[in-house]
Amino acid sequence: MTAVQPIPVGAPGYTTSLLCKPESAGTARRLVVASLSTWGLGDLADVGRLVVSELVSNSVRHTSCRLIKVSVRRMGVDRVRIGVTDKSCRLPELGAGNSGHEGGRGLLLVEVMADRWGYDKYRWGKTVWAELVVVKDDEVTS
Repeated sequence: MTAVQPIPVGAPGYTTSLLCKPESAGTARRLVVASLSTWGLGDLADVGRLVVSELVSNSVRHTSCRLIKVSVRRMGVDRVRIGVTDKSCRLPELGAGNSGHEGGRGLLLVEVMADRWGYDKYRWGKTVWAELVVVKDDEVTS
């Protein structure tokens, strides 16, 4: 069983550590959906699932880490940040998305689906994150 922990300081959120395996993407998706539902932001669930799946897949594919950390943070009333942390210093690269290649499209999808994405580099690794914008009901009808 994976323990999900609320983040005690900073922006409200949830985080969990997972094995750096493809199967962990399912647990990461459940964390994102549960967090968004808790905040009443279930309308972002589909995009959140896609984004975290791509971020986890990139960590699994491009690092040799044993564990990754997945976090979902409420950065303000209008923004949610989904992040995946690993101990690899290899920075993410936006693929060309060539039609002849299966891979290299993950971050292109993230770039299209998220408001913005980026990474925080540390001495020991990095966090790749993507931010989703919360659209208020009155903004949809305007």
